[in-house]
Amino acid sequence: MHCSPDLESFIINCKPFYSPCEFASFILVGVYIPPQANVQDAQRMLANQILCVERTNPDSLVIVSGDFNKGLRQITNYKPKAPHPINDRRLANDLNEFYCRFERQRDSPETIPHDTSQHFHPGFVAQGDFVIGGIFPIHSTQEMPDQNSTYRRPPVKCTSFYPTAFRHAQTMRLAVEEINQSTEQLPNYTLGYKIFDSCAHPLTGQRAALAVLNGVSEVDSPMCRGASPLLAVIGESGSSQSIVLSRILQPFRIPMISYFSSCACLSDRRKFPTFFRVIPSDDYQVKAIAQLLIRFNWTWVGLVRGDREYGRFAAQGLLRELKGTKVCVAYQVIIPLLYNRERILDIIQVMRISSARVVVSFLSVGEMTSFLKDYMMQNITGIQWVASESWITASVYTGSKYYPYMGGTIGFGIRKGHISRITDYLQTVNPQMYPNNPLVKELWETLYGCSPSLSSGSQLPPCSGQESLLEQHSAYMNTSSPRVAYNVYKAVYAIAHSLHNLLLCQPGSGPFQNNSCASSNNIQPWQLQYYLQEVKFNIAGEEVNFDLKGDSIPYYDIINWHRGIDKNNEFVNVGLFDGTKPAGEELVIQEDRIIWAGHQSEVPVSVCSASCHPGSRKAVRRGEPVCCFDCVPCDHGKISNQTDSIECTFCPDDFWSNQDRTACIPKKVEFLAYDSLGITLTVTSVVGACLTMAVFVVFFYHKNTAVVRVNNSELSFFILFSLTLCFLCSLVFVGEPTSWSCMLRHTAFSITFSLCLSCILGKTLVVLAAFTATRPGDNIMKWLGPKQQRFIIFSCTQVQVVTCAAWLIDAPPFPSRNTQYEHSKIILECSVGSSIAFWCVLGYIGLQACLCFVLAFLARKLPGNFNEAKFITFSMLIFCAVWLAFIPAYISSPGNYADAVESFAILASSFGLLFCLFSPKCYIILLKPEKNTKQHLMAKDKK
Repeated sequence: MHCSPDLESFIINCKPFYSPCEFASFILVGVYIPPQANVQDAQRMLANQILCVERTNPDSLVIVSGDFNKGLRQITNYKPKAPHPINDRRLANDLNEFYCRFERQRDSPETIPHDTSQHFHPGFVAQGDFVIGGIFPIHSTQEMPDQNSTYRRPPVKCTSFYPTAFRHAQTMRLAVEEINQSTEQLPNYTLGYKIFDSCAHPLTGQRAALAVLNGVSEVDSPMCRGASPLLAVIGESGSSQSIVLSRILQPFRIPMISYFSSCACLSDRRKFPTFFRVIPSDDYQVKAIAQLLIRFNWTWVGLVRGDREYGRFAAQGLLRELKGTKVCVAYQVIIPLLYNRERILDIIQVMRISSARVVVSFLSVGEMTSFLKDYMMQNITGIQWVASESWITASVYTGSKYYPYMGGTIGFGIRKGHISRITDYLQTVNPQMYPNNPLVKELWETLYGCSPSLSSGSQLPPCSGQESLLEQHSAYMNTSSPRVAYNVYKAVYAIAHSLHNLLLCQPGSGPFQNNSCASSNNIQPWQLQYYLQEVKFNIAGEEVNFDLKGDSIPYYDIINWHRGIDKNNEFVNVGLFDGTKPAGEELVIQEDRIIWAGHQSEVPVSVCSASCHPGSRKAVRRGEPVCCFDCVPCDHGKISNQTDSIECTFCPDDFWSNQDRTACIPKKVEFLAYDSLGITLTVTSVVGACLTMAVFVVFFYHKNTAVVRVNNSELSFFILFSLTLCFLCSLVFVGEPTSWSCMLRHTAFSITFSLCLSCILGKTLVVLAAFTATRPGDNIMKWLGPKQQRFIIFSCTQVQVVTCAAWLIDAPPFPSRNTQYEHSKIILECSVGSSIAFWCVLGYIGLQACLCFVLAFLARKLPGNFNEAKFITFSMLIFCAVWLAFIPAYISSPGNYADAVESFAILASSFGLLFCLFSPKCYIILLKPEKNTKQHLMAKDKK
């Protein structure tokens, strides 16, 4: 860097990776001369700096540029060049001079020594009124030079001749010849072309791009000359090469049409404004592949991609499409840019041990071919390959050796077309027709393994060069279903139609400034680009046009690899993907025509976890993709009626899950029905009522006997009547609850038992009064006469009646459906309505029973052979024991069992009262009639 009042300058030495081999580096000298500077001193200082740079860097290209403020008019050995038009006026005023070295020197070739073998020559050239370029990967590999060279870098050596790309180049030549012979397309004009080899690498592709911008060869065209006569370029094949080519052509506004670059990144009009293509963008291909994976339920897949833009952007697009679907990527492996066998074996091992049986591949033909060599050596079979359009229809894979390992491969191929003259045209390309063309010589060496020339350096056996091209040379002669070649064909015709439309422009109605048209004698590439953007034509029944991003109509054939009659691979069309169709209708597949991996007819399974059947749900494993899960059965009361359900759904309140948890069925309704338990209680109730009525008959028949009369026959009949009602009221607890039965259950039970206990209470009082009257004429009995006894019974029962009436009015019992105790059933029961009223009723019965028990217990030792107080005591003990046991049993028993417990308590207490109170009397009446006398009953017990 130099800084003085007369001159400010800096020097930058650059060595780009993509640079012509004639220059070791590029040296930029930036200059600023202030307006008040001494011009002579500035010129002297700048000349010394440039001389020093030239001495130390003799093989570098030196460029001097800057703001000279008109103070410097010339530099020794440097010629001023017109600056490129700049839209920014301020920038244009600042960079007002541009000087380039080697201008005069390049006019004298001997001035700069060079090796002509290092120069880039086109493979094919044809003169014409309008020239287009073609760049094809005619060689598929290259030997990279040493990048550490100090001065001139040696050239890249291209190897592995690729006949398929050579066929694509010949397709371009055929299309140009057809257009030149046509009377409808470009009449009175001809197309010319220059075709270069990119060697399938960005470095040589960049060099080819620079060469195609100049003359026939790099030597013929001086550097730093004006605009190129080139109007458009057809190429490149790989996306990485197309990115480099587009960036080189962009400053010259030269449009390019790629026939095989599908990277979605090239759709960015800000970065690639002059890029067009006749192949769909990978955005559509990854969408198609995602739909294919979902269609066949391949939820666990591997992904193999290359380490270039094509593989990187395609993989990103596929992962974006799969987001939110049920498809997961088990692994993603990258084939290194520089093939490394150790790394490839590691990748193959990953594929071998993975449970993913479907693998998606985004590789170029060269990358895939190199990978398959080691893949087949490792004898990997059983993997279903899903191929991208880059290699699914490559002719190199038609050999029979690939089928055991790759048979059944399915993928998306470029749309097949038809080129009528292609077969005959390819037959004309031979060493005899082109004796000096090294590419044709390499074609013959590759196809026949012989050298058609007499070169002493060749190690191959000689041949005539007139051999016939046969069908077995499929890499070159496979013209039955052209796909990539058809894209080249369409690209040439797209340029021709655009040129044709440009030349038809009428002055005054043109698309450019002031409605002007392009001059046929000086057509600018950017003018042709305008018509390319608008072109629309049909070829072989197919419509060709470009959208605003330069992309073509998204259409793919679905290709499946079958075994042919000769055991070679056949590429069979089994469907299509039409991106113009509505969502969900793009993919059309003939599944019955597909042969899967391993020559199977059934769709292969590739899942991390087997599908969860209906009745279960997916439970994702912690730390693993969502496609890896466990199947958990649905809980009780939940169902899933679909495969791979994420959640189980609750059944409605009145429904429950079936045994398989696949459907909701009505819940089983339970109540104390007339089943075994209900019938048993019913029979017991009827038997108890019948026994009570039998006792009533016995007592009524022997009502005048001493036992009946001494025991107050009227109260006995009341007790028997109430006991009959007690037995019968348990029948109300059997059967489906209704509003009436629920109200009747507790009220009838409480009133009848209250009546029974009131009668027993009255009898106890009478017994106690009778045996405690110690003085003659004691009037205690007059207070317990029949009327008073009836009053006691009525008043005690009336309390219960009033309580029940209040209960029924305020909150009566009602039928309810209990679903809480056992969720799988609906238990029909009677809700008590008011718990307070229910327990008040039971409490009142308990109070009556306790009072009877206390009074009877006090009278248990009174004299007499038949002291009824003893039996009342026993009956109350049984009654209280039953109902004390009833409380916890009732509370803990659900539904029909609660009803059964209450019914059992009624029956047990009723039988206890019946047997304790009346069995001794019946025993005397029926079996010991001699004791049925007043004297015997009133006699004291003998000790």
